Amino acid sequence: MSKKRAKVIVLLAAFAFLLMSYSGLRAARNSPDNSDMYQYLKLFSDVLNIVQDNYVEKVDTKKLMYGAVNGMLRELDPHSSFLRPEDYKELQIETKGKFGGLGIEITMRDNVLTVVAPLEDTPADRAGVLANDQIVKIDDQPTQDMSLMDAVQKMRGPKGTKVRLTIIRKGEKKPLEFELTRDIIAIQSVKYRTLESGYGYVRITSFQSGTANDLRKALEHLENDNHPLQGLVLDLRNDPGGLLDQAVEVSDEFIDEGLIVYTGGRLESQKMRFEAHKGTKAHGYPMVVLVNSGSASASEIVAGALQDHKRAIILGEPTFGKGSVQTVIPLNDGSALRLTTSLYYTPSGRSIQAKGIEPDIVVKRETPQKGEEPVGDELRRIREKDLPRHMENQKPDSGGVKPESIPMDSKLIDQDNQLRRALDLLKSYKIMAQMQFN
Repeated sequence: MSKKRAKVIVLLAAFAFLLMSYSGLRAARNSPDNSDMYQYLKLFSDVLNIVQDNYVEKVDTKKLMYGAVNGMLRELDPHSSFLRPEDYKELQIETKGKFGGLGIEITMRDNVLTVVAPLEDTPADRAGVLANDQIVKIDDQPTQDMSLMDAVQKMRGPKGTKVRLTIIRKGEKKPLEFELTRDIIAIQSVKYRTLESGYGYVRITSFQSGTANDLRKALEHLENDNHPLQGLVLDLRNDPGGLLDQAVEVSDEFIDEGLIVYTGGRLESQKMRFEAHKGTKAHGYPMVVLVNSGSASASEIVAGALQDHKRAIILGEPTFGKGSVQTVIPLNDGSALRLTTSLYYTPSGRSIQAKGIEPDIVVKRETPQKGEEPVGDELRRIREKDLPRHMENQKPDSGGVKPESIPMDSKLIDQDNQLRRALDLLKSYKIMAQMQFN
């Protein structure tokens, strides 16, 4: 036996061990579906040998193996992927709320690279990238056969460098070109303000580590400044989601008992239930939750739980419909698998996957008339003018970026018809509660 062939067999054995070391696969390896696994592993061995012996250039074995694992996971679903060591490190940084790039949450929808939502106050958001935009090129390279992680890597890069996106948008006759400058993305997970005396507003831009804790701080400020707080608008529009445990904690803040969300998968370990607990501080005021097509994943968990418990009115437009749970499984070489292991369901048993949350009251967003400044730009203008930003000097910690108080401005309510409708609903609740009916 040649040394090269012996090396391939060793690599193949390691590959087979990787496949069967995960507890679920090990339990299932003798099932009918896996009876021919070794036959296909032999096929893999034959192909690897042929490539190593006959390819026009000397091949990098590690690159081949990583490519094989990546291709295997791409066959499963848009959200399962192989994370090289550098990808895994970036994912860990991202969940803490600070990373480099453009600020776009993306997914694969119908095999097309699609924007879930731009993160607020990032290069993508400022340039006008929208939820449901289809990215067809990155720096003139077509994305048709590009994996999700490859697309993420191409959009990441050092601060100050540029990347060009070609986007197809519904309603536009030709593709749109965006040249974006990469920046350090420090996600402001929770923002809050008083809308009017007695009525508060909290915006969650994404669910990062520390989001629930920042929400509690924001609520404490609002409740102290508006005694009593008579109503709250929770804004989850263009919130692409994030950490499941943070979605559960945020929901738990407003629900005292009962089921928040449950997950269902093939294995018993993937079937989990998350229950509410009676909090130390009651938030007994009425709530309206704002959602749109950019609300996905964790934000859909919160909206679904509050809707099923009749704790809040959901207002806006149908949500994105990402109802799957990805488990990150670290591997020995510093890489990891991000594997879809289950689907999540609202307390009433609704699956959100590919369906989304239907609002109780559908209110489409009205585009400001010509000459008016869009509310998103107005919000950014106020933040940059009135609140100093210290992205480069801020040291990330376990709590991420702290909640930010946004100055009150009645003009913002006038220009945002969904927010205006939500505030009107909260006011009408107080009026109706004081009325007497025969």
